Amino acid sequence: MRLTTKGRFAVTAMVDLAARQADGPVTLAGIAERQKISLSYLEQLFGKLRRHKLVSSVRGPGGGYRLARTMDSVTVADIIVAVDEPLDATQCGGKENCHDDHRCLTHDLWANLNKRMYAYLDSVTLEALVNRRVHPDPDVAVLKNIRRRAIAAMHEIAAA
Repeated sequence: MRLTTKGRFAVTAMVDLAARQADGPVTLAGIAERQKISLSYLEQLFGKLRRHKLVSSVRGPGGGYRLARTMDSVTVADIIVAVDEPLDATQCGGKENCHDDHRCLTHDLWANLNKRMYAYLDSVTLEALVNRRVHPDPDVAVLKNIRRRAIAAMHEIAAA
């Protein structure tokens, strides 16, 4: 399970668009040049983003794209879902037929990871990314604390 180029490029392009739209419609050629993403690839992605009503197009001279919603109402999860990016750590796609048509022993582990991944991506808005205000997940702090305690315990054992 990993986020593919499609998802990363879509999020990157949307952040670029959100950061520049105050000056008027943003061209895909401009995004392509700034972010080093193929223009034809961006055209495919923006077709999907437009169908999901995340962006709107402005035709004619000075045309380009704008966000169809406010920056604070578009999440990374919205973007990922719009470009058909699968966020699934299970082998079965959630169908519970991962092991010889039966549920595998670790199905719940991967299904819960899916939920947490989606919840995190749904908590990050374009506005936060544009303003660089993405805060780490509180669970990360918990994991760091556990790791720190484990290292301290290993040092105590080594010193004994």
